[in-house]
Amino acid sequence: MLDGAATAEGTRRFSERFPEAEEKGFFRRLGDLRVSSIGLGTYLGEPSDAVDRGYEEAIAAALEHGINLFDCAINYRHQLSERALGRALAAAIESGRVARDEIVVATKAGFLPFDGTVPDDPAAYLRREYVASGAIGRDDLVANCHCISPRYLDDQLERSRSNLGLGTIDLYYLHNPETQLAEVDRDELGERLEEAFGWMEERREAGAIVRYGVATWDGLRLPPSAPRHLSLAAVVERAGDGLAVVQAPVNLAMPEALAAPTQQIGDAVVPLAVAARHFELALVSSASLMQMRLERLPEEIDAAFPGLASDAQRALQFTRSLPGLTAALVGMSSRRHVEENLALARREPASTETIQGLFA
Repeated sequence: MLDGAATAEGTRRFSERFPEAEEKGFFRRLGDLRVSSIGLGTYLGEPSDAVDRGYEEAIAAALEHGINLFDCAINYRHQLSERALGRALAAAIESGRVARDEIVVATKAGFLPFDGTVPDDPAAYLRREYVASGAIGRDDLVANCHCISPRYLDDQLERSRSNLGLGTIDLYYLHNPETQLAEVDRDELGERLEEAFGWMEERREAGAIVRYGVATWDGLRLPPSAPRHLSLAAVVERAGDGLAVVQAPVNLAMPEALAAPTQQIGDAVVPLAVAARHFELALVSSASLMQMRLERLPEEIDAAFPGLASDAQRALQFTRSLPGLTAALVGMSSRRHVEENLALARREPASTETIQGLFA
């Protein structure tokens, strides 16, 4: 298991190896770290050896081209994405191409993962693996798939550290905590979040994680009246000093984090990007290319981002250019995807005026 974690000095050293990208504003601050404004995500793909190999090749190419932010979750591809990421990083570090303190690794816990494949009897597997072992108590499980109790998170963190081969995880997310609202009320969710964050602070003190966040799908981009709405102010109130990042989907079809007033700050209701900045939290986008479900983009998008070679590049340029965004995550499981997307490292982000003009 590799020791160490990302550091300010290490991530600065990494960014300085790419002076053209640095000059174009490709690297941004996440606390005291320097991270690439495009991060490699690992959600998509079948649980197969071929996809594993694709991810390992993509991660190697990403490190060569200037990406140092890698995002995963224990349930992605039934733990195989974490394992592929761990192998690729270990190979890069062992070869001397990169150092551990230059790389920012994020993963998530909350959903119940299988192990490599879907078992013949999924319910029996989950009962045996998590309930019978004591990782999940009788009242902890929500929607037959989600749990954020400290003892479950402890189980998941140790599995993730083993999968990734890392003694310390740079960023550990609670994965879609709004899922809990399917069966518990907001007061109960608040208490569960406080317990989970308290556990995370303990794991920070022990050196197993460095900082933590909440990774959401609906919660932070929905209005306060929505059943699955999460209040960022309430999350911050329950958390400790280690809360550093919020993650939400942001793309051309889902611009709510920038444009929709969903978060109450005092007497005002503001977009998530404004609220994150108010609480001094980094904002990271997921699904920056709508998980590759792109159709032909309208002509005004083409005009707003001239000189780009594909709709994927234009869509990604939109997301990574949003005011207040730290990094845009993109699933990349081949070297070709990395090279296409990293062409943007040699271009400055679009101006705020360009982005705002798309909503005029």
